Amino acid sequence: MLGSCTVRYEIYRFFDTGTRGNSTSPAPSPSSPSSGANPPPANGTSPTTSKGSSSKTLPIILGIVGGVVLALMVCLFAMRKKLKSAISQRQLTRAKNEATRENDPESTLLKHEQTIFTLEALVEATDNFDENKKLGEGGFGPVYKGITRDGKEIAVKKLSLRSGQGKREFMNEVNLVANVQHRNLVKLLGCCAEGPERLLVYEYLPNKSLDTFLFDPEKKKHLDWHKRYNIIMGIARGLLYLHEDSQLRIIHRDIKANNILLDEGLNPKIADFGLARLFPEDETHIHTRVAGTYGYMAPEYAMRGQLSVKVDVYSFGVLVLEIVSGRKNSDINFPDEIQSLLEWAWRLYKRGSLPNTIDSTLAETCRQEQALRCIHVALLCVQGDAGLRPIISNVILMISSASVTLADPTKPAFVKGSESSYGGSTVGSGIQSGPSAAVSSVSSASTQNHLVPSINDVTISELDGR
Repeated sequence: MLGSCTVRYEIYRFFDTGTRGNSTSPAPSPSSPSSGANPPPANGTSPTTSKGSSSKTLPIILGIVGGVVLALMVCLFAMRKKLKSAISQRQLTRAKNEATRENDPESTLLKHEQTIFTLEALVEATDNFDENKKLGEGGFGPVYKGITRDGKEIAVKKLSLRSGQGKREFMNEVNLVANVQHRNLVKLLGCCAEGPERLLVYEYLPNKSLDTFLFDPEKKKHLDWHKRYNIIMGIARGLLYLHEDSQLRIIHRDIKANNILLDEGLNPKIADFGLARLFPEDETHIHTRVAGTYGYMAPEYAMRGQLSVKVDVYSFGVLVLEIVSGRKNSDINFPDEIQSLLEWAWRLYKRGSLPNTIDSTLAETCRQEQALRCIHVALLCVQGDAGLRPIISNVILMISSASVTLADPTKPAFVKGSESSYGGSTVGSGIQSGPSAAVSSVSSASTQNHLVPSINDVTISELDGR
């Protein structure tokens, strides 16, 4: 079929068909002068019959060749698609293996396979990651809203290629979130790992994160006290599941307002498990590298890398103060001598002015006793001594039950000065009652009547059971 091919055919045999040693000469060529008329074909068939057979054979040959070519094309297309899928799977497996080598305690989590999205599908869903589709941006990369071909809304987290911890965060989140399911935890739908790209696909929550409501002068009006209380309890239940009720014991390490997403009913869901850490069941604490957000990190973790469930409890306490007060932990509107929300709330507590911490927009809807109880529990959660902080199950009990007696909190971490410099009584807000309050009052009176060389920060044990 090519120009380089030459095909010759005759109606007689033109090759020497004699046996070795036979002197039979080849048949003369039709063009030879001595040949005369063309000799009859050896098989007795006429030229017309031979040409007819050739005309029928050629289409059959062409059809067979065409079919083979078509089959080869189909096979090549299928092999190409399969190879592309295998490459994506191999890249994901390589990323898993890298995460396993880097985080040995998490190697047991590689059991649950997530849905693998193609990069092409996510590019199409987000209009090539259009800036108008951006929902927000965290420390590891932006989050975009997307719509799949079947009309489902998704949130796509695109890990920054510049982040040195992108691969670690990617696999950490895939492994941990895939193994935990709770109404107050965001749902991971799948992931994508093609080439250098690392993308996580979540359920889409229309109200974005808590900080977009809480710290906006207009939007915060939609968060009445009932909604804020439900958000506090929802976050606490999510942490209780991570710390005590899930099949894996997990410490989130980055509880803050912009990692709390809100659904259409303003119900909270804890998100961003990139820094989460699997915690051994038989350990009270471990030492690890420090990662998180300053202002929400417990002192023993920020300074010594000592990690325990009390680290999440501390972050939760800071977040509760933000929710009730409507102010950021590092609000620039604080007086010069006050460095943080913790110090501001602590001073008001020591002066017996704790109601002043409640957000002014809650004046009409707030149940003051319930709000003051949340602030008091938050101060217990941010105490400098991790051993004095309650576990999350006790936090839920103290917030939800008015019959539980609350102990006096000690000074929060990172607060300057001694307790005596703030003035006021040690009972503070007056929420505490019972024998422990009486003991505290006696101790305060005794301290005023006797000179002491230093402040005694030793806590007083409660003699009556709760």
